[in-house]
Amino acid sequence: MSTYIYGIARSTHSKLPQGMNGVGTPARTVRIVTAGDLSAICSDAPEGLRPKRNDLLAHQNVLAEAGAGGAVLPMRFGSLAPDDLAVAGVLEERGDHYKERLEALDGKVEYNVKATHNQEAVLHQVMAERPELRELTEANRLAGGGSYEQRLHLGEMVVAAVQAREQADAAELQATLERVSDAVNAGPESTGWLANVSFLVARKSAEEFLAALDSLRKEHAHLELRVNGPLPPYSFVDPGPAEHAQPSTADVSSAPSTADVTGERGRTE
Repeated sequence: MSTYIYGIARSTHSKLPQGMNGVGTPARTVRIVTAGDLSAICSDAPEGLRPKRNDLLAHQNVLAEAGAGGAVLPMRFGSLAPDDLAVAGVLEERGDHYKERLEALDGKVEYNVKATHNQEAVLHQVMAERPELRELTEANRLAGGGSYEQRLHLGEMVVAAVQAREQADAAELQATLERVSDAVNAGPESTGWLANVSFLVARKSAEEFLAALDSLRKEHAHLELRVNGPLPPYSFVDPGPAEHAQPSTADVSSAPSTADVTGERGRTE
């Protein structure tokens, strides 16, 4: 049976969640695999594991329990190794790298911020910013709606203005939140979001970060922000050189993140 890996911590970590329940139905019992100065939080891996909500939540609950007692490198959902011996081997091979990452992420959490436009509000915004759009709209109205070509031209101008506003808002959001975070990792572009960015934030600075978010909301009524966090810093864990891994051990960078799915627990909307 394969070994499922939740995260990596120092072996001196005082509150590793040994004995609690993890993924699977029935839930597999969590155990600790130690090699030198490092420990991996593991359990047996259920057969046919899929990213269902219950298992995603179980994965994050284990990490939340572990993270409450000190720095933990969170593995992404679905990280597997052939057995505990292989896990111990990876801890030994990548020990220096993992210890460096634990030091860098100690006391820090991740906030994922996604932004969209309120369509009605952003149209009012671009009309207020672009007098030529207002003038053309009024001219078409006085002309009974205008010709097909005039309406098409107006529509193209409005779309271009909204797209420009999306780019400006995304840049402002990232620049504003960069100033109150330690690191930034832009997520993959996807339809429906004008920004999808993760921020590494010191726990002691979380209130300042959330205050900056609230200011963005107040200053930009046309922006709708979805905030997931605090989360384990999934987006800031570098697995290290792939050639040092056991061939059958999952590369944590290739497994799906739990941040988007389980972030409901930490939403600050």
